[in-house]
Amino acid sequence: MIRYADESDFEILKKYDRHISEAELKNAINAKRILIMFREDRFIGWLCFNLFWDQHPFMNMLYLLEDYRRKGYGSQLVDFWEKEMAKNKYKIVLISTLSNEQAQFFYRKNGYKDCGSLLLPDEPLEIILLKDLNQ
Repeated sequence: MIRYADESDFEILKKYDRHISEAELKNAINAKRILIMFREDRFIGWLCFNLFWDQHPFMNMLYLLEDYRRKGYGSQLVDFWEKEMAKNKYKIVLISTLSNEQAQFFYRKNGYKDCGSLLLPDEPLEIILLKDLNQ
């Protein structure tokens, strides 16, 4: 099951997501910008997004607990998110991943195309990928 996070999910998300402040986590939950996934009533992961330039959905985080990786759940969660964004009339979605991470291959396999990059000091190249939801 996949659904939007609500206030009752705050503690479990806070436990696993150390990349976001508590205040921003609450804001993301209230703004309906976090999807959570369950399998047999067990929390297995989440997807968090924002809007790039206030108009394009940009996935900030896709995370599955270790035991649920490489079993198709990530693809299911991303597919659900894409369908939700298309329902809301968005035409494209964006994500990014570091060039030294395996995630870039997962996204390309799921239809994302390289569209840019960002190089921050002392960091590997950040690859930005885009998917056209109308195709």
